Amino acid sequence: MATPTMNASALAALEICPAEVREYLLAAMSGEELTFEQGLKLATADGATLKALLAVADKMRRDTVGDTITYVVNRNINFTNVCFVGCSFCGFGRGPGADDAYSLSFDEMVHRAREAWDRGATEVCIQGGLPRDLDGFFYRDLLRTIKRAIPGMHVHAFSPMEIDYGVLKTGMPLRDYLQMMKDEGLGSIPGTAAEILDDRVRRELSPNKLPVARWVEIISAAHELGIPTTSTMMYGHVEEPADCVRHILLLRSIQKRTGGFTEFVPLGFIHENTRLFRHGGARPGATRDEHLRMHALSRVLLHGAIRNVQVSWVKLGFETSLVCLQSGANDFGGTLMEESISKAAGATFGEYASPEQFREMIRTIGRTPAERSTTYKIRRSFDQAEDFVKTSPQQLRIARTPGHVAYTEGSY
Repeated sequence: MATPTMNASALAALEICPAEVREYLLAAMSGEELTFEQGLKLATADGATLKALLAVADKMRRDTVGDTITYVVNRNINFTNVCFVGCSFCGFGRGPGADDAYSLSFDEMVHRAREAWDRGATEVCIQGGLPRDLDGFFYRDLLRTIKRAIPGMHVHAFSPMEIDYGVLKTGMPLRDYLQMMKDEGLGSIPGTAAEILDDRVRRELSPNKLPVARWVEIISAAHELGIPTTSTMMYGHVEEPADCVRHILLLRSIQKRTGGFTEFVPLGFIHENTRLFRHGGARPGATRDEHLRMHALSRVLLHGAIRNVQVSWVKLGFETSLVCLQSGANDFGGTLMEESISKAAGATFGEYASPEQFREMIRTIGRTPAERSTTYKIRRSFDQAEDFVKTSPQQLRIARTPGHVAYTEGSY
């Protein structure tokens, strides 16, 4: 097999890794789809093998999307933390009587969306807990309210779990419900509530979470109706490498059939304030090498299917995010302006990064920053360096949640 064109450091990394792994990586660069067994070998890479994986993933990223690192100017709105599901990995959900339970009014959410729009945001990402007394058409009415107030805003909203809840509450067929939401202006769906797409693991993480087949059904129906979605995977808890490989290959098979995933986002488990960790059921998140390996593995296994691999800077921090962006990833995610879910679980990396900060960091690794839309259309490319004056971002009104919510036994 001919060796694809590579820089000297990548070639050196390949030459010192085991011959079997070198064969897999060369096959991937040549456009071959790797098998589960080959992926599993890469999912346990360390030492010289890991260096080769990272180098090849970076080359495949360059060949696929070039040297631009994209980001989107957006705002997260987590409209309530009241939730009955009781996921053991979540530090965000609260019972309705908890002292720190909150639910935002439609007026407040419109205010936050308009505030974001006025500051240059093109997207609001809306998700929340699942209260037992939620009205069946709450999601539709919230969507309708925001789109009527700010027609140009892209609404990226409602995970498959929330879609399933809306279907349950309204009694509508899934496709009819999704079509209604699309007609009311739903632009795309976060591919969250995926965690690990293996029912055995999901029962351990959250017995009340929708099963794998239903997650796939909802995502596939959305794609078939022209509603794009992201895709995610949470790692660093109770999963094994084989679970991650199967998860990624399942996403690859869905994408080959529907073409509806805009990106893949590996999500490192934030452990500090979660029941899963406090009760000894999980390890304390992923190591730095695991973060790098997971982003590189994603690029290699999804090559030819999902073009964009995004870092979650809230979970990784900026330093590790930048290294992942040199190991197969190509997207920095969103400015967020407000982020409650990772913060409640114990994330310590902030809840807002300005576009100027993104661009400054991107240039430190010799890449070109560009602002994108939710669906990866380039809005502006910043080829030239800018004078960046570090200032404190204007304070935004944040939902009533402490910076580090203490774990509360029986909060569900």
